[in-house]
Amino acid sequence: MGELRTTGEHPPWEGLAGTDRHAACVIAARTGDRRALDVLVAELTPLVWHVARGHGLDRATAEDVVQTVWLAFLRHIDRLHEPRALVGWLVVATRREARRTWTPAKRETGLTDELADHLESTHGLPEDAALVDDRDIRLWRAFGRLSQRCQELLRLTVLAGRAEYRTVAEALAIPRGSIGPTRGRCLTTLRTHLDAEGGSR
Repeated sequence: MGELRTTGEHPPWEGLAGTDRHAACVIAARTGDRRALDVLVAELTPLVWHVARGHGLDRATAEDVVQTVWLAFLRHIDRLHEPRALVGWLVVATRREARRTWTPAKRETGLTDELADHLESTHGLPEDAALVDDRDIRLWRAFGRLSQRCQELLRLTVLAGRAEYRTVAEALAIPRGSIGPTRGRCLTTLRTHLDAEGGSR
């Protein structure tokens, strides 16, 4: 891939969404359009981050994994045969890197670390976190009791969206048609755990 550049041209991904948007960005990034790469990083880094965190990595290690995955994407961008499969590629690459770097010493501290991320992104300043409804705390506790597979499936389907179910299915090695039913069972289990935590109110 040549040197990344920016142009004033009308971006080919404008007006597109989901897989089509990401594919257009990949193609443009191959030609050196830095705006395309910026769009991909901005829109898909949360997905990469949650996959890394879903493998039990602490925050610092997850950040390293995210950076490593994007660098790998840049190195392999010309070899990504199907640009529409980018989400699946990122998920698989992140899972591999997370497993490679995971050690017990780098495991997240459980609810506290995950909840801290949620409070930080939702409420901003630390002092605002004290105002959060305890329902959020119960929800994260219930989520933490789900199997890793359910956690990952819920993270990916929420962040990637229905348009990416095919690539999510490929990344998780499960049939596309089972994504919905499996997600439903995971949500039912989450509600059961939430009830055990004192309900959703």
